[in-house]
Amino acid sequence: MSSAAHTSLAGRLNNLTIDAGVEGGRAVLVLRGDLIHGCADTLATALARLPDGTGRVDLNMAGVAFMDTTGLRFLEVLDTYGRRRRIRVTATGWNDQPRRVLELAGLDPDDPLHGPGTHREPVPSAMVLERAEQLDLLRTEVEQLRRAIVTRPVIDQARGVLMATHACSSDQAWNVLREASQLSNTKLRKVAAVVTAEAEGGGPPPPSELRQALRTAIDRCLN
Repeated sequence: MSSAAHTSLAGRLNNLTIDAGVEGGRAVLVLRGDLIHGCADTLATALARLPDGTGRVDLNMAGVAFMDTTGLRFLEVLDTYGRRRRIRVTATGWNDQPRRVLELAGLDPDDPLHGPGTHREPVPSAMVLERAEQLDLLRTEVEQLRRAIVTRPVIDQARGVLMATHACSSDQAWNVLREASQLSNTKLRKVAAVVTAEAEGGGPPPPSELRQALRTAIDRCLN
């Protein structure tokens, strides 16, 4: 039994898949992919497919590589499912970036539904304000990660161009891009786009200060 959700972020985030197995009234759902837009609906579909008489639902989150704030809605769906059916539900095994999201949200990454930070009663106003500030930080961090996912292919292409053109290592190519970005006060992604466009040909010439910054960076980092 499996469910899947698709993301439209240029195919760079992974689809969420949920494989479910039930034995002795206990359902184990194994997740792989990313908790992004649509993940809560995917979970709701998987839960709805569980057979009557399921007395416990455990989610294995070890295969989830990325989570944004919609992942908190995902947890709400799971928690609501357990409450309505009066059964035990868990979501454990979180790794890396998703753990950081849970920590910023004030939840226990080892057991976000039942551990410290989970409140079953009204939350004091001071704690509400603190939680709001944490979520603002979380949204900023997630947006930075999203931009990094979109930007990275352009930077990787530029590194490849520099490596092929100057017979340098990947680290040296990265240093060239970073140095040129700092010297010209230009975003790293734009520097990378210029390097890639020049290799492909036909694009408009880059600003003179950026061309000079690239020459200087190559001299400093490769010579």
